[in-house]
Amino acid sequence: MITVIQPHHYRQHRGLLDQMFRLRKRVFFDQLDWEVPVHGDWERDAYDDFGPAYLVWTDGRYKALYGAIRLLPTTGPTLLYDVFRRTFPEQIDLAAPGIWEGTRMCIDEALLARDHPTIDPGRAFCLMLLALCEVALAHGIHTMVSNYEPHLKRVYQKAGAALDEIGRADGYGKRPVCCGVFEVSERILGAMREKLDIAEPLYPRHDCQLPRRGWGALKERVAEAVAI
Repeated sequence: MITVIQPHHYRQHRGLLDQMFRLRKRVFFDQLDWEVPVHGDWERDAYDDFGPAYLVWTDGRYKALYGAIRLLPTTGPTLLYDVFRRTFPEQIDLAAPGIWEGTRMCIDEALLARDHPTIDPGRAFCLMLLALCEVALAHGIHTMVSNYEPHLKRVYQKAGAALDEIGRADGYGKRPVCCGVFEVSERILGAMREKLDIAEPLYPRHDCQLPRRGWGALKERVAEAVAI
């Protein structure tokens, strides 16, 4: 099941958060060799101190964690502005209440294979992206923004996500880092569900209609900035 752990739920779900930080250490430090802060068996950075929401994929008893994404509003501190500002044009302003940053997306492939052997890691990432669209809609978010390496664009496309790559930059590691903005809307949600052949919501709270004007306004600002 998909749930969102907000700051007032940290204590209640401390076991899941422990699993998440351990998973992040295994994925980003051990496997991908990223330069990230490690504390014992955890990967945890300063942005985890700013009260992010964590989208987590867990079993029905909240005991096993299969995947996670960290969510932060762009109106506060973000990796996007503090670390990866060179990945998108200076004229573009992505700091707005309806725009959120998604980072540290990861899947526990071993646990997934044990409990869900028919779901391969690629499919799991696509399902997490679909869940992210549902969660964003349910919480008034019209745009998600993320930094990623070029090869991940194929994963986003496979999931049916509406991605606009607005820039990229070198100097952060072995590969360029891209900046992409993702439209969040009922239209995109429907396209993703059709692409992934998913009929029912993954996130139980997806039950609200939200304003759609935010994405259109952002798209116009991006087009104007790129044209300059």
